Amino acid sequence: MKTNNRAGFGEDGSSNVDHLRNRKKNEKRIGGKALSLLAFAHAKSKPSGYNPSFIKKQREFYRNAKRISKFKKSIRQPSEPNKSHSSLPNIEAANEDAAVPKSRRIGKKKKSSLQFLSEQVERKRADVEKARVEREAMIHAKMEERLKVEAKRKFFRENMSKRTRSGQPVMKYRIQHLLEGLQEKP
Repeated sequence: MKTNNRAGFGEDGSSNVDHLRNRKKNEKRIGGKALSLLAFAHAKSKPSGYNPSFIKKQREFYRNAKRISKFKKSIRQPSEPNKSHSSLPNIEAANEDAAVPKSRRIGKKKKSSLQFLSEQVERKRADVEKARVEREAMIHAKMEERLKVEAKRKFFRENMSKRTRSGQPVMKYRIQHLLEGLQEKP
């Protein structure tokens, strides 16, 4: 039997009002109307302003540019020699500078920052190497100590487990061990 399909009623006999009420409940539960497939596709393809990898690359680029510009400035402007703190000009020093050729004056200048950095790197490498050698020496000493202790333990175990032909323990080594223990204690 077929039901009468009148306006305002569905096939199962429910009204359109119930259908609208259920739709509104679902929208409230989900948190709003659902997007159409086309709207969803466009929403996913629009770039947002936040891209962590791009931000990280930009930050690294600017950091590198800053370092390069500092390096170029240090190469362009070699460091100035230390000037005396007195406000009066030193006439004798000026005369000496005039007498000394330019090649010697350059040697008197303070070391450039590049040389200073290279010396710092060498010192740091030497410190790291020294620490590594010390650490290896400590490890080697501990290993030797462990080997000595293990050899001593093995020797005692073998001697303590020795038996006579009849299966009795050999008392010679046991008594010797007891005597050594007593002699060690003052």
